[in-house]
Amino acid sequence: MGVPSFYRWLVNKYPKIVSDAAANPPEFDNLYLDMNGLIHPCFHPDDDPFPPTTVDDVFRRIHDYVDSLFDIVKPRQLLFMAIDGVAPRAKMNQQRSRRFRSAKDYQHAEEVEDKLRKQFEGEGRVVLPKQESEILDSNVITPGTEFMHLLSENLRSYVKRRLREDPAWGNIKVILSDDKALGEGEHKIMSFIRAQRASSEYDPNTRHCLYGLDADLIMLALATHEAHFSILREEVLPLNGELRNGNFGRALVDSVKEQPLSRESASSQESRWQASKRKPYQFLNVSVLREYLSLDMEIPGFDKFEFDQERAIDDFIFICFFAGNDFLPHIPSLSLHEGCIDLMIDVYKKEFQNFGGYLVNMEKLIQTGGYIKLSRVERFILAVGAYEEKIFSKRADIREKKLRRMLAEHRDAQEEEQNCLDEGTSSEILVMHDISRIDKLKISAPAEDADTVMENTKQLKQKVKDVIKRESDMFKDGLCADKLKLGNPGWRQRYYNEKFYTDTQIEMESTRKSVVAEYGKGLCWVLLYYFSKVPSFTWLVYIFFHMADSLFKIVSELRLRFRFFPYHYGPFASDFRGLSRVKVKFQKGFPFKPFDQLMGVLPPSSSHALPEAYRGLMVDGESKIIDLYPIEFKMDVDGMRFLWQGICILPFIDEERLLGETKKVENELKDEEKIRNEETHHRLFLRHSSELRLELSSCRVRMSSEKIKGSVAIHSHIKGIEGTLHVTSDQIERDDDEKSDICIFYEIPRCFKFVPRLLEGVNLPEKTVCREDLAEIVLWHEHRGHGVWRNQMPHYKKSDVASQSAGRGFCIGRGRTFVPQENSCHDHGNIGRQQPAGSFRRDDHDRSTSSYRQSDSNFWQCRGDPANADWRVRNPSGNIGARNLGGQRQYANQPFVANAGRGQGGQRQSSHMTRPFVPSGGLGHGGQVQRTSQPFLRNGGRGQERCRGWWPRNIDQ
Repeated sequence: MGVPSFYRWLVNKYPKIVSDAAANPPEFDNLYLDMNGLIHPCFHPDDDPFPPTTVDDVFRRIHDYVDSLFDIVKPRQLLFMAIDGVAPRAKMNQQRSRRFRSAKDYQHAEEVEDKLRKQFEGEGRVVLPKQESEILDSNVITPGTEFMHLLSENLRSYVKRRLREDPAWGNIKVILSDDKALGEGEHKIMSFIRAQRASSEYDPNTRHCLYGLDADLIMLALATHEAHFSILREEVLPLNGELRNGNFGRALVDSVKEQPLSRESASSQESRWQASKRKPYQFLNVSVLREYLSLDMEIPGFDKFEFDQERAIDDFIFICFFAGNDFLPHIPSLSLHEGCIDLMIDVYKKEFQNFGGYLVNMEKLIQTGGYIKLSRVERFILAVGAYEEKIFSKRADIREKKLRRMLAEHRDAQEEEQNCLDEGTSSEILVMHDISRIDKLKISAPAEDADTVMENTKQLKQKVKDVIKRESDMFKDGLCADKLKLGNPGWRQRYYNEKFYTDTQIEMESTRKSVVAEYGKGLCWVLLYYFSKVPSFTWLVYIFFHMADSLFKIVSELRLRFRFFPYHYGPFASDFRGLSRVKVKFQKGFPFKPFDQLMGVLPPSSSHALPEAYRGLMVDGESKIIDLYPIEFKMDVDGMRFLWQGICILPFIDEERLLGETKKVENELKDEEKIRNEETHHRLFLRHSSELRLELSSCRVRMSSEKIKGSVAIHSHIKGIEGTLHVTSDQIERDDDEKSDICIFYEIPRCFKFVPRLLEGVNLPEKTVCREDLAEIVLWHEHRGHGVWRNQMPHYKKSDVASQSAGRGFCIGRGRTFVPQENSCHDHGNIGRQQPAGSFRRDDHDRSTSSYRQSDSNFWQCRGDPANADWRVRNPSGNIGARNLGGQRQYANQPFVANAGRGQGGQRQSSHMTRPFVPSGGLGHGGQVQRTSQPFLRNGGRGQERCRGWWPRNIDQ
């Protein structure tokens, strides 16, 4: 799932889960760093006029980054630094797609920048020249490359130096898991936490803090069932609700203005880097998220058995897999931008009794198949699929409206550009819409000072981004294609015809069954991967379809062998019929070697990152596997608006062919390359440990007497480090000195019992969430308002609301409170002449679904267009009320309520509402349209000088 989308949805819906890292941060015992989340911004930072150009520059930035995170968290016991190692085979398809796309995007960005540089030169605007760099290709951030090998060596030196020189590091233990240790960084961290929880000496009140940007870190943290867990990350959604772009460049631009134009020293550049990287951080408190989920996932009115918070949280993690992850494509009808998780939670609670209970039971991990109830999963996802028609229909309507608006804006822009050309002037539109004309603009270049050059360079970089962004928008010129037309009759057949190349109904049904079976297998694989360990490195699975005919009782068995999900697209939610008949059994298999993974994920343009012996397999035209490395490939953007949303259609790696070819050249590797191609354990660093030194001494005696070569495994007795230590002969010699730091290989236990609930003896944090903190949910496909759909609590403090009488519309603000006065014609911003109690009447053909009692008082009803008076509540006076300027109608397709009129200068008050009006729900003086997809509050009008904002949930708070 996309990081910004899921994180934004989560924080908007459950706002109390985030807190400012600078405001009274809690104490933590262990700090875990998902290192790839900080390696990438140090390697290729956004909006930085002086990006790093050497490997040493990158390493210095990584050191500074780790130092800043360490200073924020201040761990008391452990620092775990985890770099991505070789991933399971199922992940490599996603890695391959990302790296091929990255290479193509980089090439296009270079072409755009070259054209813009010519434009700036023609206009006489001096910019900084391109800097020569040895780290242009970010694809080298992949296990097995020389860059990753150098990074591992550098981090080992960095850790030893900090242990010796920094007092804050003196009493902690450091684990460094580099790219030669198998597995993704975040999953290595979770394996460590689960192993420690299984130890009898584990403290259940250990406080964990994990740094990383991936959305799956939130799911993994929930899956640990730890009570004290926080995730540290850069601030994306500040507490005032404005989106922060999270780049380094804003502070950098200000700092570089004081610098000379000449090439600067490393220390000068690092000082600017220090200034640029100081950005706000947030803690996402998993304990608070657990409170929200406990309330949000609770089944109303179902007392068949006691609600189990831990199993409900596990079900939440599982249903989020349908929204997409790194191993499976998302379901076409489920999009995070459209609140698909809200929909799935709503279906889960409504259909809980129908599908029979919880979907997964992680306490049965050791039992084959007992950890997931596929029959319940089938009923659940089919219930979600019942909404697909409505979702596709609304999506098509919105798409059509957006496309019409975009085309109209584009025509206006073209007219403006033509007018500029007719007048003989250049314009920003000309620059952005037709870069090919830039050579025609030739202006003499005046001398520029350093500040101007810096500003020009900044504008150049920004224009490159603007051009790429605009070119990626396929709504321009109406170039977007939509062959599927989801929502129109026949959409399912078109989907399978276009995406899976089926021609007949029989082929379509056969393909549907295969896709559903593979997707079900993938769900089981991902579930085990998140809660336990890699169930199969090669995703080699036997799938059994048990189908019983009602007459012949024939049971057929179909065996399929795949090493990954073998399709680029997922099934519809309504296509999961037969999922319960799938029985899955995994085979463990063996992981790839680092160089084999490089061959599986790198594009031809990154072949320089391979050992020389392997490069020919990727770029030589005579290679037997050259078809696996296309230079040009299809991007499926059908139905998409932006190019980056497209799906890379790449040939899947044929494992047998690949390994057969790499085996032939493996013996040609150099000695240093063979080291990079090996698997190793994690490294454990300690500053002082007299007990461990005694064990090392006994190992030295044993290895010498028994003439043991290689290593000796001993059980770890270090507090908080359950596992095995591997002692080598050279390790003993290095750490024999009492004053030296200890560095030793460490292996996480592989076999332990996972406990998917809170441990005994845990002290739970004080509760901070109540049911009133949950926002009322309006499902995306049911939202009928004309404004932007929102399902979230506001990101403001109570003091931000100046008046409790400010309305509940989408755009509310300060608003002045209208005080009702006797015999007023526009009391509370409503219209119509005040009538005494009991004089209210309803026409015989009134479409309102209910009427009011004569005892109801204080009704000010308006009379709109006389032509529609037969179905509208009328003003007994028979005329348009005073100050109802324009006499526009007030819709009555829902029951009218008192004071639901219009104020002076007000616009139409639409009542496409899912709730009735409440008194004084009208528009104030100078008001605008007040959206009514949510209940109106009293005095819910809009006064003068309104400002945009969110509505308070309870006006009495």
